[in-house]
Amino acid sequence: MASEPDWIDVVAVSSLERNWVTRVDLGRRRLAIYDTPSGIFASLALCNHGGADLCDGYFDGHVIECPLHQGAFDVRNGQPIAAPATRPMKTFETRVENGTVQIRA
Repeated sequence: MASEPDWIDVVAVSSLERNWVTRVDLGRRRLAIYDTPSGIFASLALCNHGGADLCDGYFDGHVIECPLHQGAFDVRNGQPIAAPATRPMKTFETRVENGTVQIRA
């Protein structure tokens, strides 16, 4: 899978859990890849509030809920939408090329 210099291949679209979140290890980073009604989004998998793995949380539409304290984020832009989360989560620009999800490095 070839990619342009700024884009990194992450996972085949066919490997994603439909309408759910998929955990992907990319080097030393763990990512959460979200298959949503409006496209595919990506973030770091660890919640910035309590350090829990967001891939183990509840996912609905565009909202991921942390399994530890139930703080929630909008996966489209990383914004916190439910306490105790107060800081945006780290998100990545995504695209699909040749059946592969890529993130901008």
